[in-house]
Amino acid sequence: MWKKASKFLPVLGLCMLAGCAPAESGGEQMDYEMTKKMVVDILKTDDGKKAIQEVMSDDGMKEKLVLDQSVVSDTVQNTLVSDKGTQFWNKQFKDPKFAQSMAKSMKTENEQLLKDMMKDPEYRGMMIEVMKDPELEKELVEVLKSKEYRKHMQSVVTETFDSPLFKAKVQDMLIKAASEVPDKQQGGSGDSGGGGGGGESGGGPSPGGP
Repeated sequence: MWKKASKFLPVLGLCMLAGCAPAESGGEQMDYEMTKKMVVDILKTDDGKKAIQEVMSDDGMKEKLVLDQSVVSDTVQNTLVSDKGTQFWNKQFKDPKFAQSMAKSMKTENEQLLKDMMKDPEYRGMMIEVMKDPELEKELVEVLKSKEYRKHMQSVVTETFDSPLFKAKVQDMLIKAASEVPDKQQGGSGDSGGGGGGGESGGGPSPGGP
């Protein structure tokens, strides 16, 4: 690691010389902003970038830079469950744009989670028990009777009827039903024809007649 870190020595030496040069020549010390700008310019060069990449690729340096996973986990958990963290998230979710963005980003995960939970017998049993609650049943009935719910259902039905997929399915059902009607009519006409023939044969003169 020190071998790779030694690549920074020329850069640091150049920075030190740059900081001391004005004092030797002009008698004025280079201020902080000029020194910072020079260091930044040096680090932006190809040699500076290459030196940084080589140092950062060292395993020992990675171990020192990467934080302990347990420390990160505890810090995040303590931050989220703290009073300040709760207040922060409550405030953020009151923002419609933030709530919409969060919902969109988690839509796929939430849908998959719900599908997995519905496959769980324990979760289904719990949902059944919840639905049997008289208070919840009463609330559901009130919701179903409300104008808002009826308006929502009307909108859903309208959107369903306007769906090209739904129209295609209905069309296929009508075509199938129409193709089955002639077969039934032909079968019925055949039966009636046979009955008529029997009546005519029965109405003819008997062999013993005049």
